[in-house]
Amino acid sequence: MVDVVFTGGRVFTGTSAEPVEAAVAVEDGRIVRIGAPIPARETVDLKGGLLVAGFQDAHVHPVFAGLQMGNCDLSGEHSVEGYLAVVATYTTGDTWITGGGWSMDVFPGGTPTRQLLDQVTGERPALLTNRDGHGAWANTAALRLAGIDASTPDPFDGRIEREPGGHPAGTLHEGAMDLVARHVPPPTGDEMYEGLLRGQRHLFGMGVTGWQDAMVGAYPGQPDNLPAYLRAAGEGTLQARVVGALWWDRERGLEQIPELAERRTTKNRFAATTVKMMLDGVAENFTAAMLEPYLDGCGCPTSNSGLSFVDPEMTREAVQRLDALGFQIHFHALGDRAVRQALDAVEHARRTNGANDNRHHLAHLQVVHPDDIGRFARAGAAANMQPLWASHEKQMDELTIPFLGPERAAQQYPFGDLARAGARLVAGSDWSVSSPNPLWGIHVAVNRSFPSDENPFYPDQALTLAQALTAYTAGSAWVNHLDDVTGTVQVGKRADLVVLDRDPFAAPPSEIGATEVVRTYVDGRLVYERKATA
Repeated sequence: MVDVVFTGGRVFTGTSAEPVEAAVAVEDGRIVRIGAPIPARETVDLKGGLLVAGFQDAHVHPVFAGLQMGNCDLSGEHSVEGYLAVVATYTTGDTWITGGGWSMDVFPGGTPTRQLLDQVTGERPALLTNRDGHGAWANTAALRLAGIDASTPDPFDGRIEREPGGHPAGTLHEGAMDLVARHVPPPTGDEMYEGLLRGQRHLFGMGVTGWQDAMVGAYPGQPDNLPAYLRAAGEGTLQARVVGALWWDRERGLEQIPELAERRTTKNRFAATTVKMMLDGVAENFTAAMLEPYLDGCGCPTSNSGLSFVDPEMTREAVQRLDALGFQIHFHALGDRAVRQALDAVEHARRTNGANDNRHHLAHLQVVHPDDIGRFARAGAAANMQPLWASHEKQMDELTIPFLGPERAAQQYPFGDLARAGARLVAGSDWSVSSPNPLWGIHVAVNRSFPSDENPFYPDQALTLAQALTAYTAGSAWVNHLDDVTGTVQVGKRADLVVLDRDPFAAPPSEIGATEVVRTYVDGRLVYERKATA
């Protein structure tokens, strides 16, 4: 008699493109049989739903998302009035108002003003990051406390939005956020730890049983989150399987490599074995690194091609040295110039060091030049997708496409081309930037639109349901070096499993997004169960 048997539905094993009719038996945390039902201490009736391997998020920020959930969280609103109402009722703490989650498309030009925030904050300083984490909204009190005025220059890796006359307008892009963030009292170690556990609970509810934290270390405006992971790993409260990407400080150079090597650690379910290099910004604020300049509102080329946060030659040398030390590199590469810069560095490392199993990957890939599509497979670099972004929304239609132009806009999120060229696809959410719900991401990857939108976003780049589901399971398990442990439903693998309330393979693709997680298991132990509805 085994511990548990899942029966009454189909199983997507991840080893073929279609689910199979079978029962799955689990004993001592491992899958021991796939076939006919056998006696068990517990039988889970799938009720016609689908059993899949636990989802894994290849690019996520659960500690900071968990902190935001406990601070002034604007992510549940989508209007100026809604944001101001949340801020006005936020009374936690006695000094700064911190949090975030606002969307750029709510404000003209994507840039909220200090005067708007002043209406509800008064003299209490406030700094609220936007949903993508690449910009912040500051009030007058915060700007004054930080000493930012018309004479303050833009940092090398950011920009201050300004009023006529040069005074800061209230929106800070990229590295300019740190001009204020450095004055904000940092969260305590206990608060970071609670943020991690809060984030873990939320991810379990989405069926996510493992992830790669794309930013482990001290980052402008945030303290080091590595101690929170080590504490949770040591106390046994970290139940998910996690890889941490150690932050590459873009204000420093090669001298930080020995420090990164010292910080590399493996403890129970946590492994800090990756280095995160953020090469550029985002397209909406014109900081994503592009091969050709952005356009202006009239469709004419500007002098701005975005920002390169790390010099290309530095990137090549650093990646080669880190690769030789056995580190995996996790690139933030959003613009086509940043994508090319990352691929150049990976290819240089491979020529210099030889092929290895470090499994480097490029995240976001908003614009990829057609000449670089085939290079992913040749370089052995995985394409780390955030599929939820490949859709029409105001931020895309009003703040991005007009400034890229039609030809370059059509090169956005080319998941289909990457798959056809043999690239390995892995998937994540970038939560708290966007929802961590893998089923919504899978819906958009297949339909190239949200469930409520019938206007597909460059539909020739759509994936099949099997491709998208595999990217969120076996693909991300591979990039986390966990493919021998989980990611597929196979005998001998750990029983990290998710029960879905329906079989999306048996319904039209337009209904994928309605699928919900009923139960989540890690090592055969139930870590989430959907509450019964009346």
